[in-house]
Amino acid sequence: MQEDKRLLKTLYGLPNEGRPPFWFMRQAGRYLPEYREIRAESGGFMDMCFSPEKAAEVTLQPLRRFDMDAAIIFSDILVVPYALGIGVDFVKGEGPKLDAHDTPERIAMLAVTDVKEELELLYEAIEKVSSELPKDKTLIGFCGAPWTVATYVVEGGSSRDFAKTRKLAMKHPESFQHLIDVLVEASVIHLVAQVEAGAEAVQIFDSWAGVLPEGEYERWCIAPILAITEKFKALCPAVPVIGFPKGAGLRAPSFGLETGVNAIGLDMCVPLDAMKYISEAAVVQGNLDPILLALDKQGAVDRTKQILDAMAGTPFIFNLGHGIIPETPIENVEAVSQTIHAWKP
Repeated sequence: MQEDKRLLKTLYGLPNEGRPPFWFMRQAGRYLPEYREIRAESGGFMDMCFSPEKAAEVTLQPLRRFDMDAAIIFSDILVVPYALGIGVDFVKGEGPKLDAHDTPERIAMLAVTDVKEELELLYEAIEKVSSELPKDKTLIGFCGAPWTVATYVVEGGSSRDFAKTRKLAMKHPESFQHLIDVLVEASVIHLVAQVEAGAEAVQIFDSWAGVLPEGEYERWCIAPILAITEKFKALCPAVPVIGFPKGAGLRAPSFGLETGVNAIGLDMCVPLDAMKYISEAAVVQGNLDPILLALDKQGAVDRTKQILDAMAGTPFIFNLGHGIIPETPIENVEAVSQTIHAWKP
């Protein structure tokens, strides 16, 4: 662990010295005009992901503006299914579209092959960011949790109720388990490769953990993340893991113990007293509402102060409760960032 990196110290459970570290999910994105300029010159979202120069540039942009403590590599959770040979495209105004694997026969065809080779350009971007990143900043790599990624693979894109995925998992649990196992193996390879390229911490995004009821949650959310964490830590024991189980609700306090992650990212629906309670057992990350940030600058500043005051004295990472939204005014992000920098316990 490098002693001058505020985020890494917190991820290892050390008390914050002064203000907590902070970064924002989706901090490199459409709310920044410099991002939009590069996006306009690109052939598409995936083109940006697989252009080392463009991906590195947009990764670093928010740090130049807001002096955040971490950069998260510009990429997407769907690069893993892409590396498995599943067609992935991002359609303007519609979001991701995948070649759906929604039958046992199609799922049986999936196997882990050349993940590192398929994602080589992404790792080049990480190397480039790592070489340019200020010494006191941390570079974060990431992947999607198997359950969340599996929903995109089965549904062929986003979904409102994930009914197709849950029905397939119920009717053909062995087949769905094969899909999960393939995603676990590919995700570990991808995370390790990011660390080899220069990432110093990783986050596992389980954006749709909250849609699963008891039983299914344990099998399709907890067990796969535990498998990733154990396999990853066996190969990268010094690299901390953040788990983000969006919508976990009452199950959030036990998430860290059940999955072995170093820190738990909490969404905006988790109240401050619960965050404080969870921080007694694990490092907590969260949880300013991104809608509040976008619509009410003073409200976001006030809420930021409430969160900082409530979490004082704990190993805590300030973040949003979900990704920053495109219409967020830059001055709102500046105000919250300045509030964090100026805060004192």
